[in-house]
Amino acid sequence: MIGPPTHWSVAQTVDRIRRGVVSALEVTEAHLARIESRQHLNAFISTTPDEARTTAASIDAARAGGESLGPLAGVPIAIKDNILVSGVPCTCGSRILRGWMPPYEATVTERLRRAGAVIVGKANCDEFAMGSSTENSAYGPSRNPHDPTRIPGGSSGGSAVAVADFQSMAALGSDTGGSVRQPAGHCGIVGLKPTYGAVSRWGLVAFASSLDQIGVFGRTVADTKSVFDVIRGHDPHDSTSMLLPPERPIPERLTVGMPRECFGDGLDADVRTAVKGAADALRQAGHSIVEVSLPHSQYTIAAYYIICTAEASSNLARYDGVKYGHRTDTVDDLFSMYRRTRAEGFGAEVKRRILLGTYVLSAGYYEAYYGTAQKVRARIAGDFARAFETVDCLLTPTSPTVAFRLGEKVDDPLAMYLSDIYTTSINLAGLPGVSVPCGTSSAGLPIGAQIIGRPFEEHIILATAEVIERTTSLVGKQGA
Repeated sequence: MIGPPTHWSVAQTVDRIRRGVVSALEVTEAHLARIESRQHLNAFISTTPDEARTTAASIDAARAGGESLGPLAGVPIAIKDNILVSGVPCTCGSRILRGWMPPYEATVTERLRRAGAVIVGKANCDEFAMGSSTENSAYGPSRNPHDPTRIPGGSSGGSAVAVADFQSMAALGSDTGGSVRQPAGHCGIVGLKPTYGAVSRWGLVAFASSLDQIGVFGRTVADTKSVFDVIRGHDPHDSTSMLLPPERPIPERLTVGMPRECFGDGLDADVRTAVKGAADALRQAGHSIVEVSLPHSQYTIAAYYIICTAEASSNLARYDGVKYGHRTDTVDDLFSMYRRTRAEGFGAEVKRRILLGTYVLSAGYYEAYYGTAQKVRARIAGDFARAFETVDCLLTPTSPTVAFRLGEKVDDPLAMYLSDIYTTSINLAGLPGVSVPCGTSSAGLPIGAQIIGRPFEEHIILATAEVIERTTSLVGKQGA
């Protein structure tokens, strides 16, 4: 028995399509049926069944014609709805972009299509990727497949649900402060945030441009790596994308650092036990575990929210009712059109961040807030650089708690922001990080461990994650 196509790995799917054991169209139909039957989890804002069937049929025709197939031939993939797919509406989870059709394609989706991937839909997300729970979408919250009364994490929660619930084999999300790693941890799957510049951001709708990075969800480390290998690399459309350096060989015996600041007050006991279990798994595999210090980590959340809100207030100024999407019906003059369009189009969390960002950038406060935050950012990056002088990678929790209940933190933005306390510093420093399942809580909810690496050493953190994965895989344990 090889089980239903929805439960296969990427490698199994591509191999079976190439050998003719199954057609790409059969794999696609199985996933479309799963999406249709699991709408209560609200993983998708829109689906693309016609496009998916056309792509799958073209793959089957290519195989029948003896053509070689790409590395992701017939693999169903979900795309977060802040990444552009030509011909498919892009909402960013916001009313202000409802029905907006992008005029061009993101580089990452172009590369996926070229590799043979089948795009099955646009995944739900917090509005403009602002949030840690996927409760801030104008299209309703997504729900955690392990317990639908709980959040999946955010802002890429829809992508995480699609993969964890077998509605797609892999997915793309965006990670500005942990928005791939945190929902991956809460949903019991793998989530990779690459080095800033390793993957093109061309076609990603900007939230905070110096922090945003497109990332990958997979049910296993191998699945995640197979998608990352397709989308990474320099893109002339994106001036921040980099030529990838030669890979450093993976050390036979890794030295893994555990920052003492990540295991203090505020960390749930179940999470602490599970992450230390991950450290034990690494130790038993012959690797060394040492304690390190990141002394400026206490300032991470403050610096992050000053920088990201400042950049958000600038990036979102373009949504004024003139260039994109929604425009108010009640217009007295140009100023009232701007004001009413933005008041009607944006949700509460986006408005909060625009106001905060406008304040910290205002005359008289710029240097006191934004300037200081940038200096703190440099200190945080320096902490990581010193730690990597003695270790190959770092091990931390992905989140301080397991997934919380829907609505539990909606009225407490600070508590919501603190759920990203272990992930935001990696975006400030531009480093790669991956969340891998490392156990469950006493209530049976997934717990993620985060592996952080030096710039462009995704291969080393993924190899480290594979060691943990072998002892703690949660694949197939989702609720019905």
